[in-house]
Amino acid sequence: MAKQQPEVLFENDYLIAINKPAGMLSIPDREGKELSLKQYLLEKYQQIFVIHRLDRDTSGVILFAKDEATHKELSKLFLDRTVEKYYTGLVLGDVLNEQGSIEVYLDEHPTKKGVMTVMRKGKHSHTDYTVKERFGKYTFMEFQIHTGRTHQIRVHMKYLGHPLVCDEVYGDGNPLFVSAFKRNYKLSKHEENERPILSRLALHAERIVFTFQSQQIEIIAEAPKDIRACLQQMRK
Repeated sequence: MAKQQPEVLFENDYLIAINKPAGMLSIPDREGKELSLKQYLLEKYQQIFVIHRLDRDTSGVILFAKDEATHKELSKLFLDRTVEKYYTGLVLGDVLNEQGSIEVYLDEHPTKKGVMTVMRKGKHSHTDYTVKERFGKYTFMEFQIHTGRTHQIRVHMKYLGHPLVCDEVYGDGNPLFVSAFKRNYKLSKHEENERPILSRLALHAERIVFTFQSQQIEIIAEAPKDIRACLQQMRK
């Protein structure tokens, strides 16, 4: 379960936008043992409708509708791909191009349940990316997704040869240590072992832009503390 509380970023009579903490489920899983964001909101609002989801370890902007009509309208915006969705993420390696586009077909892996892979007969997927900062062994990037396939950015970055940092499924899953990018790193007197500065998927849903009831709405979620601290260390 996520340590942070979900933060309300935007709310009106029809919808609510939450900054989902990393480690929290968007909706209940089959076991239903963990508190999900949907259940958390149901306790407050009595009725709530899911429009889209974020992976458990992805933090950031997620929308919920407060009534069926809004749910229908917003779901249609997502289906028609008129919602602009921007993510930021830290990937392994030095990405070659400053910007680019990935368009491939994705489907579930034939033998690994819940794992997506690039396949000829899959569903079309499309991500645009831009390099924001370079740190030699790592690259901080922005992604705009034009389709909403399961694990899309994660699979696309693996396909590009630069999986997301701490991705257990599509990357090496290793936590990130300061010693990985600081040459003369020394442990402090009080530490026996170095502690990781990031140990969860380095992906954040930063911004969403859409038009609802003739009004353009832009919602931004600041990157969480762990990702901000990580970037700060890398910039030093």
